[in-house]
Amino acid sequence: MKYKELYDFGALALMEAGIAEASLDARLLLEFVCHTNRNDLLVHGDKEVLKKEQDIYVNYIERRKAHEPLQHITGEQEFMGLVFEVSGNVLVPRQDTEVLVEETMRYLHDGMSILDMCTGSGCILLSLLKYSNGCKGVGADISQEAVAVAKRNAQNLQISEVSFVESDLFESVEGRYDIIVSNPPYISTGEISGLMEEVKAHEPLLALDGGEDGLFFYRKIIEKAPEHLNGGGYLFFEIGYDQAEAVTDEMKKAGYKEISIVKDYAGLDRIVYGYMS
Repeated sequence: MKYKELYDFGALALMEAGIAEASLDARLLLEFVCHTNRNDLLVHGDKEVLKKEQDIYVNYIERRKAHEPLQHITGEQEFMGLVFEVSGNVLVPRQDTEVLVEETMRYLHDGMSILDMCTGSGCILLSLLKYSNGCKGVGADISQEAVAVAKRNAQNLQISEVSFVESDLFESVEGRYDIIVSNPPYISTGEISGLMEEVKAHEPLLALDGGEDGLFFYRKIIEKAPEHLNGGGYLFFEIGYDQAEAVTDEMKKAGYKEISIVKDYAGLDRIVYGYMS
């Protein structure tokens, strides 16, 4: 089968299965299997695809039709210009979270120490370390499987000034840090069932469920973070679009100063941060 024909087959199959971005996903999967790029569809559409590659592609299309996330099929996701390994044990890094990294970097200076709470794939912490000088970091996550993924990402990105610890929030965390950053579970329990199939059926519930009102982990982290922050240290959160006021109030009550809210690329509240004097 020719390259364009195989793409058309995949796009139609995904469209009929109700996949939102059927054409894009079909192309990305084909490029992943054939080690090609978007220009090949235009320039080399009549190229014959090897039978082995056809079989792999058809299998991937079947998996995507069943709403398995594209990133779980390929095993990777780009974030902050870096490629991260992902699996069903970690949240797929999202573009909105790049805003958290970018805002944190405005306050990150050479030689600082960073704690990433609920680190998942490690994408936040490892991006911060990759784009800074002389900084070191610790990533904490309750999931042993997530910690293993984060460690492999550190190795793949050749970042050595980092360690990862299996920890129920701060339980196994030692020391103090200049910056604590977190993208904790923040979806309220009652909303989980209404999420996209790709999320609720394939991403880890531990990384999604923020309790009855979605604020459980914010309260816990806000309360305990001062014990692990150096004087003047900052706490940065990613939040749900409707949680800015509630998280800000919690931080004010706990004594954080100069609390700020930052919007994402869609104009929605996405980051809340402040410092502890």
